Amino acid sequence: MHERKIAIAVPASVVSDIPHLREKTSRVATIGRAAAIFKIGEIIVYPDNLKVNQTRQVHLIALLLSYMETPQYLRKKLFNLEPDLRYAGILPPLRTAHHPLERTMKGLKVGEFREAVTVSTNRDGTLVDIGVERLAILQKQQLPIGKRITTKIRKVTAEIEVELANRDEIPDFWGYSVTKEDRPLGKIIESGGFDLRIATSKYGIPFSDIAREMCERWRSAKSVILIFGAPNQGLHQRVRQENLELKEVADFIVNVISSQGTETIRTEEAIIASLAILNAFSSSSTLRDC
Repeated sequence: MHERKIAIAVPASVVSDIPHLREKTSRVATIGRAAAIFKIGEIIVYPDNLKVNQTRQVHLIALLLSYMETPQYLRKKLFNLEPDLRYAGILPPLRTAHHPLERTMKGLKVGEFREAVTVSTNRDGTLVDIGVERLAILQKQQLPIGKRITTKIRKVTAEIEVELANRDEIPDFWGYSVTKEDRPLGKIIESGGFDLRIATSKYGIPFSDIAREMCERWRSAKSVILIFGAPNQGLHQRVRQENLELKEVADFIVNVISSQGTETIRTEEAIIASLAILNAFSSSSTLRDC
């Protein structure tokens, strides 16, 4: 079976009801952890209120998610000290394959993949920090300083030699990318080139009633986007601001918690519930037999 790439679209207002930066950081952390647990390839942060400027919220969410995704040993080199990262210390570690615990040269293995940042260049190539006590050399290539790259260990002797790696060749989940959007949601979905577009809504069809219909599309889809709204403004209301109907931009409108016991479900709660159900669905006998 082909490797399916899954993206989630998260509204900027996911943090708008929280006054303090510490609590905002904690909520974003929940989203980042969920994305890593369920191997999400891309998180799209979009403005969901066309009546106000949400650039500030979009930036904050994207910054915190990007900081979480970056290996700890690269963060000081790739991020400036800025007020929005004041509570970054409460962000939980992702513990993904690209966040290795090994920090010593002797623990490196030939063929191992490591995220790196370019530090300097010389006549032999580019020196890169791969998170151990000594810089590695990327030979015969001159790259811009401060650039994050993915590398593969070629040799570990008196020096460490690496080569550039393509993420597609890495068998493990290698983190998510973060996209900041200023376009309306309808345009994002329509122009994204996704094979399958799933909107989540409490007014949608219960997942159990639509699972078999979704099955064939899910199996053949190489790229899927899951679209989430905010508790105070669902996706139907959101796209109507663009004079669209949700059924025009989504292939399926699904209610994954059809018998909810609360009046509203927070976005981060909906993300966890939806990804857990879809994860079980994608490996179930229903999917294999459809």
